Amino acid sequence: MSTSTAAALGPRISVARVAPNDAKWRRLAARLRDSHLAHAPEWAQVVSEAYGHTPLCFAAEDGIGGVGLLPAVVVRRPMFGTVVTSMPFLDGGGPCSSSWALTSSLIEALAVEARRIGAGSVELRCSSALDIDDRDDRAVAHHVHKVNMILPLPSDPETLWKQLGGAIRNQIRKAERSGLVYERGGLDKLDAFYDIHAARMHDLGSPVHDRSFFRSTLRAFGANARVVLVRKNETAVGGLIALAFNDALVVPWASCLKEHFALCPNMLLYWETIRGACIEGFRRFDFGRSTRNSGTYRFKSQWGAVEHPLFWYTIPICRAYQPHSESTTDEESWLVRAWQQLPRTVTRHVGPRIRKYLIQ
Repeated sequence: MSTSTAAALGPRISVARVAPNDAKWRRLAARLRDSHLAHAPEWAQVVSEAYGHTPLCFAAEDGIGGVGLLPAVVVRRPMFGTVVTSMPFLDGGGPCSSSWALTSSLIEALAVEARRIGAGSVELRCSSALDIDDRDDRAVAHHVHKVNMILPLPSDPETLWKQLGGAIRNQIRKAERSGLVYERGGLDKLDAFYDIHAARMHDLGSPVHDRSFFRSTLRAFGANARVVLVRKNETAVGGLIALAFNDALVVPWASCLKEHFALCPNMLLYWETIRGACIEGFRRFDFGRSTRNSGTYRFKSQWGAVEHPLFWYTIPICRAYQPHSESTTDEESWLVRAWQQLPRTVTRHVGPRIRKYLIQ
């Protein structure tokens, strides 16, 4: 641990800060059954290196073999104040431990530190429900409208191929007949991926991450990161970044150029990535989060992915904290249209300066 025991928050339970380069963080993330990619110390390293946000992680022990981990990041946002988030830019995070006593102690330690640094709230992105009491007569916000879509993987990709519906297999074959080819690499493929991703984010009216964010990701995860591309002749028309964590291969980002949608590049992109995951021995393929019954939800479901509810909590820390009002559909649509009207050169320059604070 980077410090001596910071607090004793219950019988035999001790909680202490750990740094991303502390081997204990890595051991706990690999050991705890419900850990997610967001619990990997590499993720905190990426967010810190690319955007300057401050990692804040606690580890807990109960003296009888039980352990827990709660990674977070301090994000100091202009105008909207400081928030402590576990974890930004991913679907998961939150406390991961072998008992509720450890979980409760970790949350309390994070809340105490958040109050000390003047944060307005703590956000926890969890894969299971938590029994969190309201604080200082202020309600803990609870959001469950998103789900994670996870595909169990067989050891043999041929088994999965036979399980896929005929429509999916036909679309994959169509991509192959159209001359699309698949390739896989690392940093050498980043520029091609980024050009596709930035163009697609502009189409969707959403600010794009900085190129350095993805570069930091690939460097931090090393051999556990891969960039997958689909090309039409010399042109890259689709791409994704996949990150390996424990027995899962996770895809946080995937994009295809809309002018090539008719060739089904996304189907070949995902199939080759999933097929490779089976061959490499992964047991789960994590498509990432979706809103139930949305277009992305249906796309992921057709592969056989199963929904896993996400439980996102916002814990008010200071009495002055005021939750941000939800944008209306009309407001969101206006912002999307306005962003789409900007030149791509502008959105690629300005977008990352905004995206670093859009921690969703």
